[in-house]
Amino acid sequence: MVAPTLQALGIDRMSLDERIALATAIWDSIASEPHPPLVTEAQRQELGRRLADHAANPEDVVPWERVKAEILARFQR
Repeated sequence: MVAPTLQALGIDRMSLDERIALATAIWDSIASEPHPPLVTEAQRQELGRRLADHAANPEDVVPWERVKAEILARFQR
């Protein structure tokens, strides 16, 4: 399904106040509907496994400074 564009819906011609009201109405309609959990069951199980591993081996960690430095180094290539 191809989503319609802002232009096709005429949203680009709405005033700022009208667009804010529309965005609020859309957000409220989303919030009022039941939604699936934020994580899947597989993700929940993986998080549980990792928490258990950390509880069993609390000294087996990588400091944030090292993780951050490695990530930044990847982007500087």
